[in-house]
Amino acid sequence: MGSEHDQVYPYAYGRTATTEELRGRWESLEPGTEAPDDPVRVAGRLRTLRRHGKVSFADLEDTTGEVQLFAQTDVLGSERVAEFGGLSVGDIVGAEGRVMKTRRGELSVKVGSFELLAPCRRSMPEKWHGLTDVESRYRQRHLDLIFNSQSRRLVEARAGANAAIRRLLGGEGFLEVETPLLHPIAGGAVARPFSTHYNALDMELYLRIAPELHLKRLLIGGLEKVYELNRSFRNEGVSARHNPEFTMLEAYEAYVDYHRTMSLVESLVVAIARAVGEAMPEGAPDLGLNPPFRRVTMFEAIAEATGLDLTEAWYEKHWDGVRDEAEGLGVRVDPAWPPGKVLAEIYETCAEKKLIGPVFVTGFPKDVSPLARNHRTIPGFTEHADLVMKGVELAPIYSELNDPEEQRRRFHAQAAARAAGDEEATLPDEDFLEALAYGMPPAGGFGLGIDRLLMLLTDTPSIREVILWPTLKPEG
Repeated sequence: MGSEHDQVYPYAYGRTATTEELRGRWESLEPGTEAPDDPVRVAGRLRTLRRHGKVSFADLEDTTGEVQLFAQTDVLGSERVAEFGGLSVGDIVGAEGRVMKTRRGELSVKVGSFELLAPCRRSMPEKWHGLTDVESRYRQRHLDLIFNSQSRRLVEARAGANAAIRRLLGGEGFLEVETPLLHPIAGGAVARPFSTHYNALDMELYLRIAPELHLKRLLIGGLEKVYELNRSFRNEGVSARHNPEFTMLEAYEAYVDYHRTMSLVESLVVAIARAVGEAMPEGAPDLGLNPPFRRVTMFEAIAEATGLDLTEAWYEKHWDGVRDEAEGLGVRVDPAWPPGKVLAEIYETCAEKKLIGPVFVTGFPKDVSPLARNHRTIPGFTEHADLVMKGVELAPIYSELNDPEEQRRRFHAQAAARAAGDEEATLPDEDFLEALAYGMPPAGGFGLGIDRLLMLLTDTPSIREVILWPTLKPEG
C-alpha cells in the first residue's frame, strides 16, 4: 500500500495530449459545443485559478502552451469542485475530461477528474508577472523558465543550433569525439586556466581551455575530420561576452587550409542561424549572413577604424613606431610585449568593435597565434583568421601548424612571455610535440564560440541570457 507521501506525489500521470495538440485539432470547434472524441488527459502547471461558486476555471500550462480547465458541480460534484477550487497557483495538476469550447469561444477541458501531481509550496513571485530583477532570473532559472516564455525559447534555440551543427558536420563526414576535461598542461589557446589538485596521483591538473591539442592528435592518428561540441573553462573576467565556463565548437579537417575552413564556418553559421530563427517566434535578426563573408587583413581593419596604415612600419620593423602609434591611440602597451602583441592590441582596442560584419579578419601576428602556420605572404604573421560579427569575435580559424620544430620554437617563445609575466601565454606540451613528430597532415581548424553566436542570433544583450546558469558573485 502506498504511503501518504506517495498519494501527494504520484509516480506518473498518463497524459494523452499536449495543449498544442489540443489546439491543433480542436481550435475550429464551435463555441458552446463539445468534441465528440473520448476524454483527453492533460498535465501541467496552474497559471491562474478563478472560483465562481459552483464553477471554477484554471489555466493549465505545459511546455507547448496553455488550455483552460473548466470544473463544474454538475460533473464533479460539490466536494470535488471545492477541492479543485482549493488548488493553488503553481500546483502541477493532471486533468481528464472532454474537449469543449465555452460560449465565449475559449478552448477548454471540461474536467471529469483531476489529480494533484506536485503542490507548489512557495508563493509565486509577482503573481506570475515574471521576475523583473535580471540577476534573480539567473540565480533562480527554474522560476525564470516558469515565467518567461522567451527564456524557454532560448533553450529551444540552443537545442536547435546543436542539432544543426551535428547535422551539417555529419553530412560533411566529420566524426564527433570526446576529449579530456582535465589536462596536465593548459594548452590549445592563449588563456589563463583553472587549476586543481588530483589527490590520487598527487599532481596538478588544469580544466581545459580548449580541446585543440587532443583533437590534433586524432588527425595524427588518421582520423581526417573530427569535431567536439565542448565545454571549456578560462579563469578570466565575467562580462556580457565572457563566462568562465562556456561552450565551443572545435573542428579539424586534414588536407585543407584556412580558406576552405572559413567556407565551412560560413555554412555552419548560416545553418545555426536558420535553426535559431525556427525556434524564435520573431525569428533571428538580420545580420547579413550571405556568404561569402567579407575578408580584410588586420592592417586593413586598423586602417578603416583609425585612418592609420601600419603596413610599412611592420614590414620595415619600425617597432618603436608601432608602439608610438599605439600610445597615440590611447592603447595601453606593456614594455615587455613583443611587436605582434602590440599590433594585436591596437586591433582589438580600436578596430574589432567597429566591425559589424560578418567579416573574416585574416592574418594575426605569430606572437599571439602560437598554433597557426606562418602566413604565406606577410612576414611575422600566421594564417589565423577571426570571424567577427557586430564587434564580437566568434571564431579563430587556422591553417594548422604541423612542423614540430617550429611548434617547439613557438612554445619556447610563449614560455618566455609567461616568465615575463604573461599569465595567458601557452605552456609547452611535450606530449603533443612528441605526437607531432610522427607527422600530422596539413589541416584547417576552427573554434566557434556558441554562446556568443547565440547571443547575436537571438538579439540578447548578454551571453548570460543564453547560458542556463552563468557564473555569478555570491549573494550578500
